[in-house]
Amino acid sequence: MADFHRLAVAEVVQETADAVSLVLRVPSELAERYAYRPGQFLTVRVPGPDGTSLARCYSLSSSPHDGGDLMVTVKRVAEGRGSNWICDHLSPGMELDALPPEGTFTPRTLDADLLLVAAGSGITPVMSIIRAVLARGRGHLVLLYANRDERSVIFAEELRGLAEAHPDRLVVAHWLESVQGLPTRAHLAGLAGPFTGPDGREVFLCGPTPFMDAATHALRDLGVPRKRLHIERFVSLTEDPFESAGPQPDTAGPDSTVEVELDGQRHRFRWPAGTKLLDLLRERGLDAPFSCREGACSACACRVVGGEVKMLRNEVLDQTDLDEGYVLACQSLPVTEEVTVSYDE
Repeated sequence: MADFHRLAVAEVVQETADAVSLVLRVPSELAERYAYRPGQFLTVRVPGPDGTSLARCYSLSSSPHDGGDLMVTVKRVAEGRGSNWICDHLSPGMELDALPPEGTFTPRTLDADLLLVAAGSGITPVMSIIRAVLARGRGHLVLLYANRDERSVIFAEELRGLAEAHPDRLVVAHWLESVQGLPTRAHLAGLAGPFTGPDGREVFLCGPTPFMDAATHALRDLGVPRKRLHIERFVSLTEDPFESAGPQPDTAGPDSTVEVELDGQRHRFRWPAGTKLLDLLRERGLDAPFSCREGACSACACRVVGGEVKMLRNEVLDQTDLDEGYVLACQSLPVTEEVTVSYDE
């Protein structure tokens, strides 16, 4: 069974007509277990119909440096069973089962200059990063934030206040579809251009899929290297991490050998058939990055520079990524007898 705990809902904050923030109280004895980095997420168990339950991942919008409780922000999604239940039924005093924080959508340092690109509820993990950098770091931040209209802007007042309090460190540029239309690839390239390039800022991108696709292509047009682009996608889990894992599909095939470049070092291992690359590397003690393990984020992306692998699932890499050799380690199995993979390119 998964290592989860029940957390009390201390407060429910109505951010907009269709978005709420949940303040979750962590008992002192669990403080270390629920320590987190800005931009990470919580996986919570939401009651479902007929006594069933749903596992949903929601980004933390709070900062780990303000001494407060955990806070996740949830936006209602059409026909979204988890988000609608939370927005309609959750109230202070209730409890939620939650796994410890996870995720790699987090800056390496709070002192770096960052370009933050968000749309809608994609502001949630980005807000965590903003709060943390301004509180404890020296980084300069530029936020490009798209929404349907002014009433849809989550954290509008706080963003305004932070920009006024830190005019030399935080610049916020809003894009409203009701005024400017849908943001296109060309629009986003024009806005991001002054802050990007091969040696420009690290970029953190989060939002709905159409926006993400347009922004990703715009950033690549501007020459942002894949390793400097951090992407977080909101997807529904297909498995319940609160329950024991079920039987795995038969993926038998020939054993392989993999050579991995990670953090400037090279490693060589036998790669057993049916073992996913991420699982192999973690078992061998390598600190290979990962987040969802379901092929629905790009946290575990690496580049195949020799040989061939096959992916069982891919919800995030586009054709440009695939053409350049990028794969998701959490979904990759060997095809050829020799495979060479790099996390450093």
